[in-house]
Amino acid sequence: MAVVGVSGPELGKDAARALQDADLVVGGRRHLDALAPPGARRLAVGGDVAGVLDAVAAEPGRVCVLASGDPGFFGIVRALADRFGPERLQVHPAPPAVALAFARLGLPWDDAVVVSAHGRPLDHAARRAAAATKAAVLTSPDNPPEALGRALVAMGAGHRRVAVCSRLGADDESLAHVDLDGLAAGQWDPLSVVAVPVENRGSAVGTAPTLSWGLADDRFAHREAMITKSEVRAVVLGKLAIPATGVLWDVGAGSASVAVECALLTPGLAVWAVERDPADAGRARANAAAHNVGVEVVEASAPECLGALPAPDRVFVGGGGLAVLDAVLERLTPAGQVVATFAAIDRAAAAAERLGHLVQVQVSRGRPLPDGSFRLAAENPVFVTWGPAE
Repeated sequence: MAVVGVSGPELGKDAARALQDADLVVGGRRHLDALAPPGARRLAVGGDVAGVLDAVAAEPGRVCVLASGDPGFFGIVRALADRFGPERLQVHPAPPAVALAFARLGLPWDDAVVVSAHGRPLDHAARRAAAATKAAVLTSPDNPPEALGRALVAMGAGHRRVAVCSRLGADDESLAHVDLDGLAAGQWDPLSVVAVPVENRGSAVGTAPTLSWGLADDRFAHREAMITKSEVRAVVLGKLAIPATGVLWDVGAGSASVAVECALLTPGLAVWAVERDPADAGRARANAAAHNVGVEVVEASAPECLGALPAPDRVFVGGGGLAVLDAVLERLTPAGQVVATFAAIDRAAAAAERLGHLVQVQVSRGRPLPDGSFRLAAENPVFVTWGPAE
């Protein structure tokens, strides 16, 4: 079975031979109209991958599947290999649409985050793009560029301008530079690449991707000393063992410093911050916007509001006590992890009975003296509990 990538009217020698030899050519109508040989049977398909697989399985002759760009890059090769085995495939890739998009922009893309909204949740793609310094999003009829634009605007993404690259490799390809409001308000070819060049980013996070956690407290708007201190936050993030995808709650979020850092570290997470105080909830939203991440802030009291949220894979409990912890454990997914912090040892000990682990974090911060040396100023100790224990 041949799988041919298409990025323009011309095919390579091996790809053209595979197409000419095919008894059945499967692909989108525009590819079939442009490339299918006169004697071959044609099967036009849309987004129905299962239908493609069934048609290929029922064909006794030679099959050629046409797909855009590199069919191994967010393409049909994965499904075909799973169904028929990779040894049955002869793949002839064309340049992927992302490569063409950045080529048209005159930029490298080895440092770009690439995510697809084709047959995948739009909010995941938008979160990844919002957090990235350089990104490319493959859009689709279900999730066109304007829908991505609306999602990015709603998240407060800091990108000033993006490029919408449509019908790349075709005679009528187009390239448009717009701001996020223009992206959200426009009507674009759904089969496009929305490229977010690093040069067009304006964000409080900075312009170079780094891996760091336990950000300084002054990076977050917070009420007086009501914030999980940076050193404690670094321990909490380590104990959470944050996954690449899934659902994370920050309950009793306050400034939502933990939620924001989790979203920064793993943009594929769906992050929810629960805070009952209206002023703190406003700070949480402002912090998420300032760091250019998608955090859903729920202004409500826990545990009453938790039943309406999606089941969590990770939870940080920074407030609410044991009643909230018990409600969290009832909703936690089977392989989930909870981290909870306490100032009082009796509550921490009760939490440790439920979770299985307890540590005290004692931090002394250096304070300058008039003679240029330093003294150590102790912060209040914090008890960190985590589990459930395996």
